[in-house]
Amino acid sequence: MSTAKIPHVTLSDVKEAHRRIKSVVKNTQVFQDNDFDEKYGGKFYFKAENMQKTGSFKIRGALNAVLTLRENGESLKGLVTHSSGNHGRAMAWIARSFKLPCIVVCPTTVPEAKIQIIRNLGADIVTCEPTLDARLQKVGQIQDERGYTYISTCDDYAVMAGQGTIALEFLEQVPDLDAILVPTSGGGMTAGICVAAKSINPKIKIFAVEPKGKDLQKSLVAGERLWSNPTIFLDTIADGMRRQQLGTKTWPIILELAEKHMFTVTDDETIEGMKYAFQNMKLVVEPSAGTAIAAAMSRDLDKVVPGPSRKVGVILCGGNVDIHNLPF
Repeated sequence: MSTAKIPHVTLSDVKEAHRRIKSVVKNTQVFQDNDFDEKYGGKFYFKAENMQKTGSFKIRGALNAVLTLRENGESLKGLVTHSSGNHGRAMAWIARSFKLPCIVVCPTTVPEAKIQIIRNLGADIVTCEPTLDARLQKVGQIQDERGYTYISTCDDYAVMAGQGTIALEFLEQVPDLDAILVPTSGGGMTAGICVAAKSINPKIKIFAVEPKGKDLQKSLVAGERLWSNPTIFLDTIADGMRRQQLGTKTWPIILELAEKHMFTVTDDETIEGMKYAFQNMKLVVEPSAGTAIAAAMSRDLDKVVPGPSRKVGVILCGGNVDIHNLPF
């Protein structure tokens, strides 16, 4: 499938992003587990973004966005964003590296452990109600008052291109993947991986993984955004995936390039995915990554990627979990 219809994000953009960020981000390892392969059928490859700098994939997109602005001659007084934790942590790290002030707007539902890590990196925290409108309103106020530059968690083409570098690495490490399972919140990582992976291998299947309640499949099948309330955040242990709606910029890319079949995961299934990583693979993963492992365990996978010779990529998107408050 060609990406020619997709505006603003191309394989060339992803490769440029890789050029910008490769000296900072890690080319993360790919893990295999023979017992997992034997139990669930085929070969599974786990891309360990939980071992990425700042503990998640988020630094790829955030760093590319900031470096792109600098390359374009933008003067940055400071950085502002909103986040449930991982994006804010990445932004705080980047701001410290460039000696820029940074404010992260966090909803009151963000665990204190994640907030403290962001503070330790030098960013200021502003809290808000746990809705998208409240987040964006606070960000807008800070932009108006201080002139700081807003870097979106997902709905920014430079952010998507940065996240797409995951696919560049993955398909160098395992060139003949049949499918990739991608945890999906606002859709920045999913969109970037779709563009890069489908450009390199048009036959590869990209599946979005969602927590129960997101209902993305209905919109994908209908071909339009069916969510009635754009501010809804889901009640799920996957705190990095609580946003129900995809971004307005990520949506058309995912609609065009991702598979229409979704993997919808319950909290119990997410916990089972996390437990497998902890106990069997000796990898610390957060609930969002647990959703992708749970999708790999799902028998629904047999219907859409059949065959004992299948090769399935699984994105372990992050490892920022409060070990004193595990969900199991």
